[in-house]
Amino acid sequence: MKRVYLFVAIAYLLFGAAEFDAAAQTTVRVGWCARTITTAAAPFAVAMKMGWYARDGIAVELVPLAGTDCVKLVATKTIPYALASVEPLAIIRSQGVKARIFYTAYQGNIFGIAVPQSSAITKLADLKQKTIGVTAMSSTGALIARALAASAGLDPDRDIHIVVAGEGAQTAALLRSGQIDALSQFDTQYALVENAGVKLRRLSTSEIEHFPSNGFLALEDTLRVSHNQAIALAQGYAKGTVFTFANPEAAIRILWEVYPETKPTGVDEATALREGMRTLQARMTNLRLEKSGVSRWGESSEKSFSAYTDFMQRWGVTKVKIPANELITNDLIGEINNFSQDEISAMAKAYKGK
Repeated sequence: MKRVYLFVAIAYLLFGAAEFDAAAQTTVRVGWCARTITTAAAPFAVAMKMGWYARDGIAVELVPLAGTDCVKLVATKTIPYALASVEPLAIIRSQGVKARIFYTAYQGNIFGIAVPQSSAITKLADLKQKTIGVTAMSSTGALIARALAASAGLDPDRDIHIVVAGEGAQTAALLRSGQIDALSQFDTQYALVENAGVKLRRLSTSEIEHFPSNGFLALEDTLRVSHNQAIALAQGYAKGTVFTFANPEAAIRILWEVYPETKPTGVDEATALREGMRTLQARMTNLRLEKSGVSRWGESSEKSFSAYTDFMQRWGVTKVKIPANELITNDLIGEINNFSQDEISAMAKAYKGK
């Protein structure tokens, strides 16, 4: 065991903490499909801190964007990659844009409807004539709200009212004042609302709970031309995910160091850590491989994606069914997973910060 930790320490000194020539690194812009960077970015922060991206010659820059804008900017080649959800991808794929998810990050569905704990709303049908808050009108939450309303027999154009509620504390304030009745956002945003003092209750959304969510998206041409870069981006994230599962507290502290704006303000260190852990745990639940029944990081379950494309076509997200194999590819997964998970876990457990 001592030899393992000695090896880990040496590896960290050689690769993790090493200073790399910034001029030799290619900046890779990645769409972060929310308006603010949150605790959910921990795997990226870990990969940056440990030098894994730098070692592969890239410097990752997260670009905060509203959900569907991520996909549009990849389609127009404004950014090469995005950690995007599948719904807007299915929409643009039907319009002839050849892009694919090459690494499914969130194996469980992060979206769904939430209401204040004391709300009289208990099922989707109760949303009739209710106001639903989303982070932005271009968010995936808006698409999900409409599809779930339709699945409950409601007319999404007439029976529900979708408004912008912002994020975190802003959303909590609107719920508290009764200006909105429900939310169609996602796991970490719900944790942030609870951190702001509003307890939430998730409605049963069995229609989508078993579907996958966001993954690394790129144009097919990008995957051909920048094959090694795409692998480096996803592998760094995979390593960061393994590290985060092994030592979530260290991952949060690294996140605060890399992205200081993610640390809660106006509270003591213990409270900040507790709130950060709540938000991170909300996302970690959906990072687990068993959510989609896959065995490798980033692997896309064609069965799960195919079921989701059926749902999207049935409830109006897309006009036609898009074959799952046109939305995803597992061609890079073997190379992405070419690292020792045991070594990363040991490194995480031994990590003391500096």
